[in-house]
Amino acid sequence: MSASRRPGKSVSRIKTGSFERRLSLTRAGLYAGTRVASHMATNWFSNREKREQKHRAMLSSQARFLVDELGQLKGSVVKIGQVMALYGEHFLPDEVTEALHTLEDQTTSLEWSAIERVLKEELGAARLAELEVDPEPIGAASLGQVHRAVRRSDGLELVLKVQYPGVADAVDSDLNSVAQLLKIARLVSFGPEFNDWLEEVRDMMHREVDYRLEARTTEKFREMLASDPRFIVPRVLQEYSSAHVIASTYEHGHSVSSGPVKELPLERRSALGKAALELFFRELFVWGEIQTDPNFGNYRIRIAGEEGEDPGYDRIVLLDFGAVQSYSDRFLDPVRQMIRASYEQDLEAVIDGGVKLRFMSLDWPRDVLETFGNVCMSVLEPLASDHDQWPDYAVNSHGEYRWKQSDLPSRVARQAARSAISRYFRVPPKEFVFLNRKLIGVYTFVAVLHSEFNGEPLLRKYLYGEDTSATSQSTKA
Repeated sequence: MSASRRPGKSVSRIKTGSFERRLSLTRAGLYAGTRVASHMATNWFSNREKREQKHRAMLSSQARFLVDELGQLKGSVVKIGQVMALYGEHFLPDEVTEALHTLEDQTTSLEWSAIERVLKEELGAARLAELEVDPEPIGAASLGQVHRAVRRSDGLELVLKVQYPGVADAVDSDLNSVAQLLKIARLVSFGPEFNDWLEEVRDMMHREVDYRLEARTTEKFREMLASDPRFIVPRVLQEYSSAHVIASTYEHGHSVSSGPVKELPLERRSALGKAALELFFRELFVWGEIQTDPNFGNYRIRIAGEEGEDPGYDRIVLLDFGAVQSYSDRFLDPVRQMIRASYEQDLEAVIDGGVKLRFMSLDWPRDVLETFGNVCMSVLEPLASDHDQWPDYAVNSHGEYRWKQSDLPSRVARQAARSAISRYFRVPPKEFVFLNRKLIGVYTFVAVLHSEFNGEPLLRKYLYGEDTSATSQSTKA
């Protein structure tokens, strides 16, 4: 949840009553189903090309209509839609994910009187009186909003993340209703893969509304990163936290794409990019716990020399640990195998890892397997030892990789699109969908910083245990 002040509309309550929400969703679904039936009847006699064109237009229209309906309900329904947009690329038509992405623009907050009632119920009037809370939220999202506060006794600045009343209890019924709505509107085909993915979304939603779990996870990450001064994790204040409120220290910083961050010298921006990449490697290779939400609102940049503690270099502030997922070695080992094999240019081991992860099959033609393996290997371009394969525009005068200018994600996508692998590609396991999104988020984070550095030394550190001081030092201001 972003920590910048957001002007916007406010409402007095969130519809979380099961009957009320189900009635709204059912009405929307039935209306959408009627629209589909009408479309099919009028489209029956069109030629194939026109049928396809009209079908895609219908999907887009259906999706926009349903998104408008979801947006009016707020709460967990909106969050479910956002999660589906972010992670549903393998299960939903493009028209649906594009429409669902517009839910991310929702800025409606809950009126202060309703938030104050939650705080009094959760913390008690006496405990709440110890704080001076700003009634204007600095961030509003689908499940809750954030308010700044000051502890009267010592002036400590903190933030209160307050969950909207009733959203935790509505997760299961809302998810079932949204899935049914998509089915009625004929926007998705149910099957084992979709059902598995839906259950992963369900688990993710339950983690998102479990504020006690998020508080514990925040403290765990703070402890794990305590010895690395490049990162700041807020300290949770248990005395002002509850099942529906998380209180933590206020940690100032700039958004990743802000002007002050863009104006930092290249060396300092590259140091921040290295830190972000190494954090991902630590999550993947060491901890097995990964923050899977790539939203840039979960990160801030504290610039050296500004207010507060100043160690002499820029630091990354990590916010919001509600989307952290723990992965078993049974899943992560094949992922690590594919990364190592890609670095070592071992195509057979890459294919073997893909088969173990169940999104490649030895039944495929050999050329398709090799093509798919090469596509996977190309993702590691910034971490490669062979720099001769880098495009000229992706290398600066010092031989360092230019993450933004490389346009790697688009090139990989074009490479995959030109091949025949889409006809064979299987829906990946649900865990991989979330991990893949995280990887894209890390690449994008580094690219937005316009960092320029070679990732190979960092990767070797985690593949082979090589210790290089260049990867652990921060750039001094």
